[in-house]
Amino acid sequence: MKPTDFFMGVTVAVTWGLGLTFAKAGMTQFPPIMLIALRFTVTALALVWFVKPPVGMMGRIFLISFVIGTVQYSLTFTGLNGLDVSLAAIIIQMEVPFATLMAMIFLGDRMGGWRVAGMAVAFAGVVLIAGQPGGQDDLVPFFLVLAGSLTWAYGNILVKKLGDSLGGFQLIAWVAVFTAPQLFVTSFLLEDGHMEALANADIMGWGTVLYLGLVMTAFGYGLWFHLIAHNPVSHVMPFLLLLPVSAGAGAILLLGESPTASTLGGAALVLAGVGLILYRQMRKLGEPPAAPRAVPPD
Repeated sequence: MKPTDFFMGVTVAVTWGLGLTFAKAGMTQFPPIMLIALRFTVTALALVWFVKPPVGMMGRIFLISFVIGTVQYSLTFTGLNGLDVSLAAIIIQMEVPFATLMAMIFLGDRMGGWRVAGMAVAFAGVVLIAGQPGGQDDLVPFFLVLAGSLTWAYGNILVKKLGDSLGGFQLIAWVAVFTAPQLFVTSFLLEDGHMEALANADIMGWGTVLYLGLVMTAFGYGLWFHLIAHNPVSHVMPFLLLLPVSAGAGAILLLGESPTASTLGGAALVLAGVGLILYRQMRKLGEPPAAPRAVPPD
């Protein structure tokens, strides 16, 4: 991996981690799905004028927008609304075991004993966390975020199948164009209080929308899609281990959260399992990494 790609990976993890903290604060002023709809609207308006339409690929990009945008974010941010940020950031780490399973199913990757062991440790951590999800009695938000992680993993398989035929910013721009109206429809069907939220939102609320739309999505996903297209997935995924660190630090400093012992113990198991999966993949690939081959789309 090039030094510039390494720096991009760290930047994405920090950007996304802080974005979870800001999004949690923004949900005090906007319903969760509406907040994400506004976020993708900002992203689309900021980028679509500067990138070419992906002629001949609109159908596949629409599918990616539905999976990784509408379904995933509706699940994840509705769940985040009922959980501590530090807990949600740990559950999101299950994207890595889920991505490993998806790669085996859809890309023909082999599982191997080390990956199975890593996934078992990670799932044990999730079970421990589920026993006391951030002091909440309702497990629904927990499983919504977990389902969002599974959906996000599948979405990245769809992105990988595009190969490097699209630039990262071109892809996220058109994903945002398709995702924003889908999310507005979803929000109007499942949420209420839209006009009140728009009328009463203050500078913090709109600042959150701008951060999520411009920094977390346009900038962060533009870098992420670039990394996925130009590096092996197993070389990129380790950067997600930094996400709960930045999210947890932001939640403690800005939101006053204090993780429970159960959460910390489960977090240690999840990160250990994810780290085991990724370490084994890195050892297997060796250094320097081979140039990725684009997987032909179905």
